[in-house]
Amino acid sequence: QVQLVESGGGLVQPGGSLRLSCAASGSFWAISAMNWYRQAPGKERELVAGITTEGTINYADSVKGRFTISRDNAKDAVYLQMNYLRPEDTAVYYCNAGVITTTPRYEHFQVWGQGTLVTVSS
Repeated sequence: QVQLVESGGGLVQPGGSLRLSCAASGSFWAISAMNWYRQAPGKERELVAGITTEGTINYADSVKGRFTISRDNAKDAVYLQMNYLRPEDTAVYYCNAGVITTTPRYEHFQVWGQGTLVTVSS
């Protein structure tokens, strides 16, 4: 069984910063793309940022220039540095990863973390 464990959420004032972390644990062969999504109250879940194994990155337009995604392949971990936070960034942030297993057969599937709440408020 593969799990993604997130940490780093909390309450921050507008203009502040937070760093989210997510690490994969369990039995697997490799991790492919890793992503951060978020879901605000009453809204659909949206992609915030994604990074491939090779380091190709994409961001939602709303966070470009403020958020930075990075990963540590040796630790099977992904991070999201969030700067200049705004009240509209308030949401539950979810880590997502593509997981590859080879036993008993090759499989490539998606795993989600439990979510971590980020609240931006004065």
